[in-house]
Formats: sequence, C-alpha cells, structure tokens
Amino acid sequence: MMSDYRIETQCVQAGYTPGSGEPRQIPIIQSTTFKYATSEDMGKLFDLEASGYFYSRLQNPTCDHVAAKITALEGGTAGMLTSSGQAANFFSLFNIASCGDHIVSSASIYGGTFNLISVTMAKMGIEVTFVPPNCTEAELDAAFRPNTKAVFGETIANPALTVLDIETFAKAAHAHGVPLIVDNTFATPVGCRPIEWGADIVTHSTTKYMDGHGSAVGGAIVDSGKFDWMAHADKFPGLCTPDDSYHGITYAEKFGIAGAFITKCTAQLMRDFGCTQSPQSAYYLNLGLESLHVRMARHCENGQAVAEFLAQRPEVEAVHFCGLPGDPYHALAEKYLPNGSCGVVSFELKGGRKAAEIFMRQLKLAAIETHVADARTCCLNPATSTHRQMTDQQLEAAGIPAGLIRMSCGLENKADLIEDIQQALEAI
Repeated sequence: MMSDYRIETQCVQAGYTPGSGEPRQIPIIQSTTFKYATSEDMGKLFDLEASGYFYSRLQNPTCDHVAAKITALEGGTAGMLTSSGQAANFFSLFNIASCGDHIVSSASIYGGTFNLISVTMAKMGIEVTFVPPNCTEAELDAAFRPNTKAVFGETIANPALTVLDIETFAKAAHAHGVPLIVDNTFATPVGCRPIEWGADIVTHSTTKYMDGHGSAVGGAIVDSGKFDWMAHADKFPGLCTPDDSYHGITYAEKFGIAGAFITKCTAQLMRDFGCTQSPQSAYYLNLGLESLHVRMARHCENGQAVAEFLAQRPEVEAVHFCGLPGDPYHALAEKYLPNGSCGVVSFELKGGRKAAEIFMRQLKLAAIETHVADARTCCLNPATSTHRQMTDQQLEAAGIPAGLIRMSCGLENKADLIEDIQQALEAI
C-alpha cells in the first residue's frame, strides 16, 4: 500500500496508479459531464448509493486523484479539492456550523480567514471567539460555549509566523466534544502532519507551497477519519440526522467516521456553492506536489539563512522566524517542525515606513508581490501596499508596524538572496 511508503515517495506516486497501457501522468479529464447507459445507473449516484461521476461541479477524476495524494500525505481517510484555500476553510467550518452556532479560533491567522470568520460568517449567524495562539489552557477552555462546533488555527500563521500548539488546542477541542481544524498551508505535510498531533480536519491553500510556482489557485480539505461524530450526535445534526435532500441519508451512519465529513461536504456544499477546482488546475497542482519534498527543504534552508543574517543587521529592529533560538515560538517549532518550518520571514526595519520604502525599491531579486510560498522570492511591505490606508498608529495597534517586511524566500541560491537584501539594507 502507498501508505507504507515514506512521504517523499508519496509526493511522487500517491493518488494515482495507472493500469497496463494507461497514461503514466494523471490524465486531465476536461469534461463537465459523464455518460450513463440508463437513468437507473445515474440515479444511484444521485442517491449516493454508488460512486462515480456525473457532473464536474461535484467531483472529477483528475481532481479526485490529486485529492487522494494530498490525503495520503496528511495521513487522512478522505479529501477533496476546492477552488481556493479560502473556500477550503469556509467549507470545513460551514460543514458543521450553521446559524446560531459558535467557533473558537486562534487570533493569529491569515487576514482573509479572520475576515471570513469574524465578518462574513457572522452575517450568517455564526459567532466566533478569538484566543491568542499562546493562551493558557484555562483561557482556551473559557472560550467554549455549549453551542461551540469547532476550533480553528494555523500550524504557522500567515503572516505573523506564530506556531500553533496543536496538542493543546486538540485536547481542549476534544474535551468539549468538537473537532480541531488546522490550516497547514505554510508547514505542508512535509514539515508537519497535524493529524498525528490530534487535529481532526486539515485544510490547505494549495496555491502556496503545494503548487509552488504561482500557476493555479486552489484549496484542499482532508479528514483524519478519527472524530466520532455519532458520539456527539446532538452537536452535529447535519452529519448525524437524515438529510432530506438525499432521501434521508444519515452521513455518519452510512459513510462512517472515515468518510462522512467529506461526503457531506461534497454532496451538500460543493453541490450548492460550486467552489470547484478545475481539472487543469489540479493537474498543475500535482506537478508541484511531485517535487514538494525537495522544494520545502530548500525553502526552509533559505529562510533560516536569511533570518540569521537579518538578526545580525543594525538596520533591523526585530526578526520573526521560529527557526531562530530567540524566537518565542522556537520551542513549539522544535516539537512540531523538527525539519524546518517554511521559507517565510517577517522582519521590522528601524526607520519605519520610509526605511521600508527605500528597502523595497532597492531589491533586485525579490519581486514585490502579494503572493507567498513560491519558487521565486517575493516580498511585501503591508504599510505601503495591502494596509496603506492605515496610519502608523493604526498599523502599530494592529501588530503590523510600518517598517514590517514579509519576505518569502524562494529556491534561489541563499548567498544571492542575502547579497540582494544586504545591498537594499545599505541603501537605507
């Protein structure tokens, strides 16, 4: 079985095994629909009585092969692709939380996800309590309510680069009878497999390291197959009571803990919201996955070298990178990310906004982009781009100093990256 092989081998070969005379590479099934001999045959699919394909909004063979690979990499039992990482996080939460429910989330998460949970999902009647990623067990426990349905966090937060104490958050979630959902985008399963530390659902923006080349936007959800929904049936009626839109099927009974979550997510949410990843994008994603284990080692090496260099520079106020011994999240990184974290480094320049503007203007190798986790080094100063409407005081209050730089170290030679950074710092 492919699960018996190490993760490097799974990156290359999991998810698709061609038969004799079949394509060696995952084929792109660029078709919206699929033909059946009889209405009865197709009807079995609509009743969830048989597996197969009838419309690519719900499922497509190319996407399913790639989802199977990501599922294998994370050590889960079922998975699916979505149109983006944002869609993956929304689906993972909305699959079990609805109007009148509550979510507990780490406050240190990607800004887009923070807005999704705190603003958009609030309009849908789902409330959230945010807790610091380094909160005490008592503080975390106090955040739960009787109507709490899930706990959410990021292995390595974007862009704060805090490290989630997965075991602590999982323990609290399970004590209250709810699953822990972890966005593992920055670490990737090469760096950390959250399921092994107690996470129940894992999400990804595959747009980042998994794709690795800025080729295609996408997302993924993986179910660990370990959370017993029926043991907490009163909390999860969507999974544990009959679904009238599918002839009264009870997902947790029919598909068990290994398949209930993803089946409902596909049959209900993908059917109704249509956040589908295209077969072409899935094909590009698989090309990236085949080299993920090789690329992550270089990303981590380059990030570590750049962080160590920046920590010695007089122009730099502070460096945020969990691979540095002095970082407040270094101990958690050694526990959860022993082989390296990622290639993203955040640092603050003395001189604030003006120093950042000069630094960014002088860069030659590093491109100014909103993207991260790419083969090419990219860089961003929030104060002069994504957060440019905010004053320096507002930026400071939000934890984003005007002189903050987020650099995503690519696959270039680390000496070239450091030389580029050095000449840009000297210009200040």
